[in-house]
Amino acid sequence: MKNTIAAIATILVFALMAWTLSKGGAYHGGEHAKGIGSFADATTTTQAAPSEKSDEEKETDQLRALKDKAGNIGAIKVSMEYKSKCAACHGANGSGEQDGRKLMGPKLYGQSADKIYKDLTDFKANRKENVIMRGLLINTSEEELRKFADEIGEFPSRAAETNK
Repeated sequence: MKNTIAAIATILVFALMAWTLSKGGAYHGGEHAKGIGSFADATTTTQAAPSEKSDEEKETDQLRALKDKAGNIGAIKVSMEYKSKCAACHGANGSGEQDGRKLMGPKLYGQSADKIYKDLTDFKANRKENVIMRGLLINTSEEELRKFADEIGEFPSRAAETNK
């Protein structure tokens, strides 16, 4: 049945292609293209030389550069394990955002280590449903979960030390 439907659809497509070709080809200079005109008839335009940025654009660029610098100054040091397993969804500092965009994972920054540990064990035991978290944590030991929780719980104090 599937093969029959596929064969009929193929024959129909080829028939429509032949019919379009016999009518002059709408997209190849046929009757329908006459209203538009030829590309050769069109006048060529020269590209304008790039204009210099206005003062406002320059100030905006400088402000953006300062914001980027300030964001990097406030960056906290995290472990390679956090970077490899958590940062893609929760952000490099657990904010749940990166470059002003909300990421897939929720904000972790400011949560206590005990709450994080409980959530991690719930994800691992499938008491909280999240396929991504379960996949990341399925081969993780309880000791590693505690280490992640402690590290994430320290983010506010690490940020305070960094910003001194």
